[in-house]
Amino acid sequence: MSAYPLIDISIEPIELCKLLKIANMVGGGGEAKIVISEGYVLVNNEVEFQKRKKIRHGDIVEFDGEVVQVAYKPKQKSSKHAQSNDAVTKSPIKKSKSKANETLVSAEQALEPTPSTAKRRPISF
Repeated sequence: MSAYPLIDISIEPIELCKLLKIANMVGGGGEAKIVISEGYVLVNNEVEFQKRKKIRHGDIVEFDGEVVQVAYKPKQKSSKHAQSNDAVTKSPIKKSKSKANETLVSAEQALEPTPSTAKRRPISF
């Protein structure tokens, strides 16, 4: 059991500024970046200046008298959800060509330089 309150994250590693937002230690992302860059945040009892410092399971983060410990708990997929995703990915995707795509291609071909338009003309003053 931890001596500090736990913050559960579903992705590891997580950036320090995002963790401060998730833990409601700051009002928003801008505030998180400012307090980190000014040295008000401690990670594992060391001052941290990196806004996007990778925080992992077991790290201890301290800011403004609040101390939290990070706990990694990945999301579990339900068996029903996994089966429905498999059925969706196995179905073939049919592509249909539209006339709009054909006219777009022909317009691009018309813009390609021909030998007569490819030469540069001399500039006269």
